[in-house]
Amino acid sequence: MMRQRLVAGNWKMFGNSARNQLLLEGLASQVATIGKLSCAVCVPFPYLYQARSVLAGSGVGWGAQNVSQQPKGAFTGEVSVSMLADFGCRYVIVGHSERRKLFHEDDQLVAAKAKAVLEQKMTPIVCIGESLDERERGVTEGVVSRQLGCVIKEIGIDGLLRSVVAYEPVWAIGTGKTATPEQAQRVHAYLRKLMSEQDAGVARHVTMLYGGSVKAANAAALFAMEDIDGGLIGGASLDLNEFMSICKAAVR
Repeated sequence: MMRQRLVAGNWKMFGNSARNQLLLEGLASQVATIGKLSCAVCVPFPYLYQARSVLAGSGVGWGAQNVSQQPKGAFTGEVSVSMLADFGCRYVIVGHSERRKLFHEDDQLVAAKAKAVLEQKMTPIVCIGESLDERERGVTEGVVSRQLGCVIKEIGIDGLLRSVVAYEPVWAIGTGKTATPEQAQRVHAYLRKLMSEQDAGVARHVTMLYGGSVKAANAAALFAMEDIDGGLIGGASLDLNEFMSICKAAVR
């Protein structure tokens, strides 16, 4: 059984109805031409209906960039997993570095969100990664081990088979800096080793993405690495041609 190859776009807080329509229609018409690859876009909440309307039946999945860990209740401004499931979401990003840094989401909260997503039979894209300071202090492995370990404690090692793990070094998010393919591979290999210590079969089959300023120019080299199965794409996912080029680079 081969691991799933996946390229997922993260639009962040960008987009409007007219621009989205062109981008979504382009994806719907082109993605089927590039071979065996799973492709998805994670859009802002207000555009989930539009994404579902355009992408249904196209082979392109859609999802959200965040969710509440609470199933329902008096939590003004929050969005529940059942609401996302109602829109046909397949993927939900949890623990993105911007959520951790700007909104102070800790490891336990991220793990709780991943569990809530799985309970609604959607796929959490669980983001982990170190800051520049942590990398310079040589504690990258300790940071990602702690983050992944907290998720495994909450969902179990088998839960990773229904999840996607995205390594996104914080220092490479939106900065234009990118880990070299070899740097990214070392962390991906380390994460797979951690999983293997609990269940080697699970470790072999977990899809792991790299997310850190991936562009058409560097995608092929990154995706050629043994343990990198695709990408979580930020700014480049807002440009149809750039995103399609990245998708093509992920096809093996």
